[in-house]
Amino acid sequence: MIVGTAGHVDHGKTALVHALTGVDTDRLLEEKARGMTIDLGFAYLPAPSGDIIGFVDVPGHERFVHTMLAGASGIDFALLVVAADDGVMPQTREHLAIVDLLDIKRGTVVLSKSDLADTARRAAIAAEIHATLADTALAAAEIIPASSITGEGIDALRQLLFQEATRFAGRAASGRFRLAVDRSFTLHGVGTVVTGTVLSGSVGIGDSVVVSPPGLSARVRSIHTQNRPAKRGNGGDRCALNLAGEGITKEAIRRGDVILDPELHAPTDRIDARLRVLPAEPKPICQWFPVRLHHAAAEVGARIVLLGDEPVRPGGAATVQLVLDSPIAAAAGDAYVLRDTSAQRTIGGGSFLDLRAPSRKRRTLERLARLEAHAIPLSEQAAAALLDVPPHYLDLKTFGRDRALGTDETESLIESLGLVRIPVGEMLLAFLPERWMAFKGALISRLEAFHADNPDLPGIGMERLRLQLDPRLPTPAFAAVLRDLSRTRDLALDGAWVRLPGHEVRLAPKDESLWLRIQPLLGGPQRFHPPRVRDIAEMLAGPEAEIRRLLKLTARMGKVHEIAHDHFFLRNALAEIVEIIRELAATTPDGQFVAAQFRDRAGSGRKVAIHILEFLDRHGVTVRRGDLRRPNRHRLDQFRCPADDRPPTAEAFGGASSPVGRPDFKSGRGREPVLGGFDSHSLPPSS
Repeated sequence: MIVGTAGHVDHGKTALVHALTGVDTDRLLEEKARGMTIDLGFAYLPAPSGDIIGFVDVPGHERFVHTMLAGASGIDFALLVVAADDGVMPQTREHLAIVDLLDIKRGTVVLSKSDLADTARRAAIAAEIHATLADTALAAAEIIPASSITGEGIDALRQLLFQEATRFAGRAASGRFRLAVDRSFTLHGVGTVVTGTVLSGSVGIGDSVVVSPPGLSARVRSIHTQNRPAKRGNGGDRCALNLAGEGITKEAIRRGDVILDPELHAPTDRIDARLRVLPAEPKPICQWFPVRLHHAAAEVGARIVLLGDEPVRPGGAATVQLVLDSPIAAAAGDAYVLRDTSAQRTIGGGSFLDLRAPSRKRRTLERLARLEAHAIPLSEQAAAALLDVPPHYLDLKTFGRDRALGTDETESLIESLGLVRIPVGEMLLAFLPERWMAFKGALISRLEAFHADNPDLPGIGMERLRLQLDPRLPTPAFAAVLRDLSRTRDLALDGAWVRLPGHEVRLAPKDESLWLRIQPLLGGPQRFHPPRVRDIAEMLAGPEAEIRRLLKLTARMGKVHEIAHDHFFLRNALAEIVEIIRELAATTPDGQFVAAQFRDRAGSGRKVAIHILEFLDRHGVTVRRGDLRRPNRHRLDQFRCPADDRPPTAEAFGGASSPVGRPDFKSGRGREPVLGGFDSHSLPPSS
């Protein structure tokens, strides 16, 4: 158990700790000279049970409240010290408010210097203290008169602390390790040492840790817990860690940094939080109000962004967004305190809700509903609530990291809620079973409707489909979902097309009849220089627009390819052309050829040959350097016909059979100038 002092300057906090433990916590020469605590002091008291009670002695002067906050954030039991000769003073009230804001519910009041007050004075001060505590978490705290000079009340106070330590359940050792640094120094022959209170989890000798926010990696060489050598430090312990690693020095690690499990390193500078303003605050909190934020041992400038329409009045509470001047290492649920920028008064405080707060759309009903879910303390209940509000999915890795959950805790949460998981790179998306079935059903229904309306198309573009579904998943997540459904054969992926497994492309009867008349004109001896659209229209005595429409439709089906404007080649003709190029390159010493060589082998005119080669250049089948070209062995099978029984050249050379869906494909994923997802120069997938 960690006991922390609180109270006005010169009310005897340090003398009280010395009387209880025999340790003088004023270690600085300036503190000795001035007779006043300036920095944090530490002492330890062995309990009969074998436990060690740690003490954090904090300064009481108003100029050092920021130092008091650095020590108060890790305490479990508060000793509010009030001098019998002074009574309740300004820093008594401010320290009490801080203890209340940090949600420290266990503590007692010590009426110090009791030897200076008679019975009547003690009774009057006790009444004043009860009135001051009335609206705080320490309202029922016992008041113990004590004197470090006469020894009155010291034994009784010590026994009370022993009893509280026995009842104290301790902080959970589960979760991932976090230690808030309040001191960093160097010991001769040891190296860099940091001290602080373990906020969660545990750490052992040899463990790898990260100093956050700087991001320095380190290894734990040795550990002291509660002032004794140990193999492990657990949640709630006062720990000293001897760290080693590149860049690890006492100057590199500052008060306010957090030593933590590498999985937790994700500093944030924008946090949604619950704010409670103290009743004594003289004016309401308005938009973009400047403050100093204190979290654990860190202090940083911040601005308050209101998520409601009205200012937060003294004594009121609201959900706000905190925009920090620099990032901090925190966890959801952590307590914080706000002070004014001149460091003269404490304004309020509360707890963090969401460490990944958005900068836009932060006041929508959907966002506010998610913040209500984030406010639930129990992780399992919070996850269930988040999954039950839009967008109905959750990144479990981010959720677990921001709550410092261990692997076992996350797995238990998944099993308890029966979540459906989809890995997406560094993310792990999760859905409630009923939400996943609804999403999957809507996706299949949309594909069925699309095929019914567009029987002549091989499928719908992935981006177009994504935009029609609710929830609208991020593109990488949606691609991962499609791959997962493809593995279970709920749908089929054909390049950038998405279709049902049994869907087959077919033309309408009228279009099929016209296609049977056009196809012979594109094949045969003239297949390497087929007629253009206007020539075909003249040959068939049909409307040019209708011919063009049908050829573009069959191009999307993969039957033909538009080499140049209104110039369509059959797919098997292109397959022959690619084979000609491969053979032509094989006959030259360096594997390169010029346009004239291809023109002569293909038997087409120079203009058509240039159009063909430029088309192949665009699709990466050939690589051009000046007047020379060479085949790209990784893409020689792009135009292989489905009926071709030969093994694809990609298998021979280790390449891929289609550029569709690749990041370097020229049409780009999600850019759909025509129905289905491709423009006139894009290669549709093979059937």
